[in-house]
This record gives sequence, structure tokens and C-alpha cells, in this order.
Amino acid sequence: MNQKITVTQLNATISQLIINHEPLAHVLVEGEISNYKRHSSGHLYFSLKDERSLVRCVMFRGQASRMNFNPIDGNKVIIKGHVGVYEKNGSYQVYVSEMTLHGAGDLYLKFEQLKKQLALKGLFDQQRKRKIPYLPSTIGIITSPTGAVINDITNVLNRRFPNYSVILYPSKVQGADAHITIIKGIEYFNNLRNVDVIIIARGGGSIEDLWPFNEENLAYEIASSSIPIISAIGHETDFTIADFVADLRAPTPSAAAELVLPNLDDITAFIQDNNIRLLISIKNLLIKKKQLLAYYADRPVMRRPEEYVNKLQQRIDQLDDQLKFHMTTQINTIEKDFVVLLGKMQSLSPLDTIKRGYAVIETKEKKLITSVKDVSKDDIIIAKMSDGIIISKVLDKEKAK
Repeated sequence: MNQKITVTQLNATISQLIINHEPLAHVLVEGEISNYKRHSSGHLYFSLKDERSLVRCVMFRGQASRMNFNPIDGNKVIIKGHVGVYEKNGSYQVYVSEMTLHGAGDLYLKFEQLKKQLALKGLFDQQRKRKIPYLPSTIGIITSPTGAVINDITNVLNRRFPNYSVILYPSKVQGADAHITIIKGIEYFNNLRNVDVIIIARGGGSIEDLWPFNEENLAYEIASSSIPIISAIGHETDFTIADFVADLRAPTPSAAAELVLPNLDDITAFIQDNNIRLLISIKNLLIKKKQLLAYYADRPVMRRPEEYVNKLQQRIDQLDDQLKFHMTTQINTIEKDFVVLLGKMQSLSPLDTIKRGYAVIETKEKKLITSVKDVSKDDIIIAKMSDGIIISKVLDKEKAK
């Protein structure tokens, strides 16, 4: 017992004890898959857990290729295999030879059911989501004040935009009541209106670790926030209900810091570039205006403006003379035409005819008499002469033969 042995010898001894323990050579274990990973080699690495504990498992490519389903986190499965020791780190694990699907895990089922329910109510609709401000004056962060997440976010923000302003609301990010502290953080920022955007963040973990972000009342709180919210929960492959409801989902907390603020160097370069473009445009415009001014200044009218005015006045006089000439000619022509027309009118005028001894005969009703048919015996007729009228009575009438 007092003989010294190396760590390698210790792990090897424990490994042999486990291998030689018959009950562990053939085990059937039921549990829920967590932290599942398929390696590029084809081997499967995951944990199998129940309500109180978990055990690491590995299934090599040969055995994995015979499965008729693709495992995911939350699957309830039954595995068959043996227990062994991975001597390099002294941990024991189950070497799985067979795995059958026992049914989706309770948490996974609950997640899928809530996801469908909230989707039907429109909480995931893109049109209800708010736009993230391009350059927020103050950023609100809801996360653990002691975790690595807040350091990751602030390190990225310091690198991208040193003069930023941030307010941290310390909250739980794991545990049964963690979602309640996150809800209080959202309420805090919305009541004070002291930030332009909110980041909800935590690092990666199992579905159990991330479950506070799948709570229904947190989803409704995110949806009702008047301040845009970025979710930055877990790793890129982790999805929670909060991710679907948030206005923007960042794959990691560090990515959220990349998304919430632009790079100051990029903004500076953009301003400098546009400043140069503006100066060049103004310079070119001034050159063109100077050239145009020189062109007008070199014209004769600018050298002797009084001569140009005199020529214009001379031209006005010529146009005035031409106008008077054409007006006089037109008036004379009109007068001659008027005299001719007047003569024609006078020759056709009934007044001239009356002067030559003719009369216009009408009835008392002033109706013109043009035929003997227009009168009857004893009718009163009026004959209009050039110097008066004659009132007569028809004694008789006789038609022309």
C-alpha cells in the first residue's frame, strides 16, 4: 500500500477494475442527450442525463453509421454499451455500441410546443420587429456581472468604439428564477428610457442551462419592449425562444458587440473620404464658375457696355419706325376697303331706292306687304316715303295679269 505509483498507473488500474467488473461490461442506460457533437471523424460525443446527474458517452463512427436517426439535444434515448475509463484524463464514460430513440426529451418537446404557439401569435413576425439604431448613445446590457460575457462585450466595444456609454443591469442567467431577473431588467430600461438599445446575453450551455431564455413570459416581455432588443445567448448553434422574439439575434455575445456599434475607424475613414470628395467637388465648381466669369468678362459688351446699350437703342428705333410704317400702311388699306364697301352698301340700301320715288308698304302691324295676297279690302296700309308716311285704306285689289 505504501508503494508509489504514477497517475498513468492509477488510471490504468481503475480502468482494469471497471473492465473486469461484469455488471459494467454490458449496460442499458436510459436518459436525455445533452451537449451533442458529431466530430468530423464521424464519432459522436455527448452526455446522457436525467434529473439529477449525467454521464459522458462516446459512439465511434462504425457503430454510429448503423443508426436510423440523427440524434439532437433533448432526445430521450436508450443506449447499449460498456463502461470504460479514458485514461488520458482519468474520466469514465460509456462506450456506446447501440442507441435507440426513446422519445423527444421533455424540455425539447416543451421548447417546440412553445415555439409553435408563439409563432402563431405573431411574436416572431419580422414586420413587428424594431430597427436597431445605427449609433446608440447608450447601450443597456442585461447579463451576469461576474461572468466572462460582460468582459467579452466590453472588450469588443472598447476596440470598435472607445467613447461608448453602457449601463449594466446585473441579472441571473441560469436557474429557475433567472428569467424573472431578466424581465425586471427589461422593465427597468423601458421605465427609465435611459438606453437606446438592450443586449440580453449569456455564454453557451446545455438546453437546461439556457432554459430561462425559453420562458413564455420573458418572450412576451421582449415583444412588448419599446426599446429594440438584441439577443446574444449561447453559441452560434444555440437557439432559444428569446432569439426568435428579439429584434435582432447575435450568434454570440461578442457578435452582439460587433452589431450594436459601428467601427469608429470605419466611420472616421468614411467622413475623411467624403470630406476629400466634397473639397474636390467645391474646387471643381469654383474653377468652372471662374472660367464662366472670365468668358463673360471677355465679351465686347463687358468691355464697352455703353456701346452695346446704344446699339440696342438704335435697334429699338428701327423697330419703332418699322412698326409705325406698317401700322400706317395697314390703316390706309383698311380705310380704302371701307370706302368701297360703304359705296356698295349705299347702292343696295332701300333708302336710296325710296328717294327715287319708291315706297315701302306695311300693314298696321308693321308687317311688310310684298303681294296683293297680303291685304284684303278695307285693310289699313301704311306707305313709307323718303320724307314721311301715307296711311291708306284698301278699296279694292287686283292681281296682275
